[in-house]
Amino acid sequence: MRNDIKAIAWDFDGVLNRNIAEGRFLWSDTLEEDLGISLRAFQEGVFNDTFIDVLSGKLDLLHHVQSWLDQNGHEINGEALLSYWFAKDDLKDPQTNELLDHLSDQGIVQVIATNNEDRRATYIESETGYETRVSAVFAAGRMGLVKPDPAFFIHIQEKLGLAPKNILLVDDSASNVRAARSLGWNAFHFTDETRSELARYLGI
Repeated sequence: MRNDIKAIAWDFDGVLNRNIAEGRFLWSDTLEEDLGISLRAFQEGVFNDTFIDVLSGKLDLLHHVQSWLDQNGHEINGEALLSYWFAKDDLKDPQTNELLDHLSDQGIVQVIATNNEDRRATYIESETGYETRVSAVFAAGRMGLVKPDPAFFIHIQEKLGLAPKNILLVDDSASNVRAARSLGWNAFHFTDETRSELARYLGI
């Protein structure tokens, strides 16, 4: 293991969680078949211009989803839809999770650094088991900061008490990688093309 890296900040969706393919979230592929909800309508109504307020914690996800369901006459309630969504979206990546566990055995500090709001962050911790596998889950909705805002990364490095050069971000977003590097972090752009290089990059 590289001796300059003291902590790893893992992005969740697209890195620890292999739930994205060709730009789409796999959980939604059967939304209409399972719940009778048009995916296009759901995307336009929920993942709209106000969704940044959900991610940053200014607007509660449940309230946001329930309002859309009510406006469109769907019988399912918001809590049931979120339960369906979160469970279907739990698609752990075997490769990155194996690395996470291996590095834990070596005593490397590991955290999750994700653009998720509080409800899904809580699900990630309590229902998928990460609260016992990482030291902390840094979520945009809890911090009021969304990647690639530099303040997102500064908040994490201050909480970790480490110099930027001793922290590694593993993220599937090029803009997030650039933001971290601009602050002096190490950063690995995780994609289908680079995933096989991560272990070698880590020196393991």
